[in-house]
Amino acid sequence: MWSWYHSSDTMTASQSVGYPLGHTDAEHDRLIRQSARVASITERFFREAGIVAGQRVLDLGSGVGDVAMLVARMVGPSGEVVAVERDHNSTAKARARVTEAGVHNVSFRESDLNEIADQKPFDAAVGRFILMYLPDPVAVLRSISQLVRPGGVLVFQEPTWVPVIAHLEALPLWFATASLIDKTMRVSANHDMGAELHHTFVQAGLPEPAVRMELPMGREPYLAQWYYDTLCSLRPQVEQLHMPIEPLGSLDTLVQRLQDEVAESKTVACWFASVGAWCRKP
Repeated sequence: MWSWYHSSDTMTASQSVGYPLGHTDAEHDRLIRQSARVASITERFFREAGIVAGQRVLDLGSGVGDVAMLVARMVGPSGEVVAVERDHNSTAKARARVTEAGVHNVSFRESDLNEIADQKPFDAAVGRFILMYLPDPVAVLRSISQLVRPGGVLVFQEPTWVPVIAHLEALPLWFATASLIDKTMRVSANHDMGAELHHTFVQAGLPEPAVRMELPMGREPYLAQWYYDTLCSLRPQVEQLHMPIEPLGSLDTLVQRLQDEVAESKTVACWFASVGAWCRKP
């Protein structure tokens, strides 16, 4: 949940795109619940990319620490995770969570990328839902690749919403809810960053990446709850942008009405689609 401004060959945070969902305690809690659901997808992407025990891994835009802790388990006690996040409150919560979980191979840095001055290269650089918020993701990948050793891994997971909106057309309330989230997010984020990962890797001078997409589908209650929770975090932006929220009716009953709609249909709902892309540095 951080961003860089690219100028020449350096990046700073002097100009940045704000995180549209905010940094409240409620949003942090939402991110933790979301991370628990998306962890299995992330781990599959990372394992296929080549994240293994003993590696030294750079985690970018670490937020409240979920990806860092997931990778810490993957690399084991012989490995190391350096997690970078520019938001102070997020970093503080991440450090507390790591301590509470008894994870000893993660360190956090509250800084921008250009402030990382490690003499020792990383075996891998990872990120989840971070490039979508950056004004110049190509420049970021190009710079990050300089911190990864030859033969090391770069792997990123980003969303794409085109298949989500297309699928939900058969469910009017789900479609309206997802469309409102999508339109609001697109004002300050690239909601189809996942679909652009291949191009972004190549433009950054990296080899063509392997690319995978997963789209969870079903009628599980967590799907409706996630849309509601996300809309609650996004509501200040919705109101600031004068987006039409009234057609959704009372948010107090939105989850139940979403569940009722899909239960009465002949189809299933879906979550956001996750795209993973990875390559090895030449």
